[in-house]
Amino acid sequence: MPMMSTMKVSGRDKIFLAFNYSFVILAFVLVAYPVIYMLSASISDPKLVGSGEMWLLPKGITFEGYERVFQNKSIWTGYGNTLLYTVVGTAINLFVTLPAAYALSRKDLSGRHFFMGMFIVTMFFGGGLVPSYLLVKELGMVNTMWAIVIPSAASIWNIIVCRTFFQTSIPKELQEAAQIDGSSNLRLFVSIILPLSMPIIAVMALFYGVGNWNSYFSAMIYLNDAEKYPLQLVLRQILVLQEMSAMAGGTIDASTASALNNKAEIAALVKYAVIIIATAPIIAIYPFLQRYFVQGVMIGSVKG
Repeated sequence: MPMMSTMKVSGRDKIFLAFNYSFVILAFVLVAYPVIYMLSASISDPKLVGSGEMWLLPKGITFEGYERVFQNKSIWTGYGNTLLYTVVGTAINLFVTLPAAYALSRKDLSGRHFFMGMFIVTMFFGGGLVPSYLLVKELGMVNTMWAIVIPSAASIWNIIVCRTFFQTSIPKELQEAAQIDGSSNLRLFVSIILPLSMPIIAVMALFYGVGNWNSYFSAMIYLNDAEKYPLQLVLRQILVLQEMSAMAGGTIDASTASALNNKAEIAALVKYAVIIIATAPIIAIYPFLQRYFVQGVMIGSVKG
């Protein structure tokens, strides 16, 4: 029989492993519990949720909250608008971020430290809301999709992350070989750099996509037409209207108090359903891109 070598685990190692497992389990509980609670609360009897009887698994299952949300036709319009803003915005984000990061990673770019310094300054100082609005207005982008996707076309932090990836993960020998073969900088970037950069492209697409999906402030500032509202802004309106309806009332008697209490419970049910509806697409997509975090910078590394 082949001899199997066993590694002796010391007492300190056991304590270290126990601490690690305890920390991982605690972190999982802290992250998973709010998600499970929101999902359960969205399909549970609001009376049981409000009284605290439902604390993890659903009780008194009801889908009234989802029915009330999806009966609103503006939900589907908001979904379409958000999908459009997310796809177009993420494409613009990648189109701006990746070339800028690659250019800043090249040592033969004259003045790259100056440009990088100017980029970093914008992380600490901004023009403010009023000047930004006036700029968007002068460019004729108010109440258009471009007011949502153009002002946030690039994130300086993401440019720095991509620049670091290009500097550490793309062998300069590949660039030198391509230049010797007569390749232009554009062809080098498109044919060699981008195919080797799929992990960072996937990560950036995820970061930008989540940001564009969850964005609502720019739409609230620049959009006037409700038909152009993204999902987040539509859901915000629904939630505000539900809460205002629940708080509305005149003379308080027994029947009125009961009706107001019922409206408040429905408003809470709708609130949980709104949260699930807004986050479900991102949660569904994330597992398909998460593997790129594991592969990381090893793809495209020097072999041999």
